[in-house]
Amino acid sequence: MRFLLDPLLTPEQVDQLHQRLTEPTAPWQAGAETAGWHARQVKHNRQLDRLSPLHQALVEELRGEVLAHPLLQAAALPQALHGVLFSRCGPEEGYGRHVDNAFMAGGRADLSFTLFLSDPSSYSGGELVLESSTGEEAIRGAAGQVVVYPSTMLHRVEPVRSGERLVAVGWIQSRVRDSHQRELLFELDTVRRSLFQREGKSEEFDLLCRCYSNLLRLWGD
Repeated sequence: MRFLLDPLLTPEQVDQLHQRLTEPTAPWQAGAETAGWHARQVKHNRQLDRLSPLHQALVEELRGEVLAHPLLQAAALPQALHGVLFSRCGPEEGYGRHVDNAFMAGGRADLSFTLFLSDPSSYSGGELVLESSTGEEAIRGAAGQVVVYPSTMLHRVEPVRSGERLVAVGWIQSRVRDSHQRELLFELDTVRRSLFQREGKSEEFDLLCRCYSNLLRLWGD
């Protein structure tokens, strides 16, 4: 299950982030330097130095924004958000077909996310392409929008043709590692919240809460 957090950041927040990331003194480096042995062949982007004070400050600001989103809490059941990095692609830069590592430096990668920081009208190409059994889906999100998708999916970033694509990406370790179980829990949670809005606390609502809590207890890490 993939889903969108829309909007996550206001236009003002996006502008501030964009300005800080594109300052001449911002410490960008070749993305291939942080890629695994097989991904280096297809990773053609630039990344903000993870050890820089700027990177560390921006990660702390973004982590709270992402984790506070109610849809992310309900659908991802996050235990940890980790590995955040900032990626920059100009003309002919992108990231070829790959799958994210099962474990990143900060934990297990159950879900991946991309936060778009460039207005899609300011660049061409650069689509995030997700592959599934039903085909491919190309995504060019609005600035401030986040797409969240299973880390198990093959995906790629098409080469940018003009302009510049700026994003933040990261990973989520869920309290429930199985994606099908997470989806069932999300649907159950959606139903109980809808029922509560219509009828308030009732016997049916209490039974749904019991079912949800016990399944989370059964499936959770």
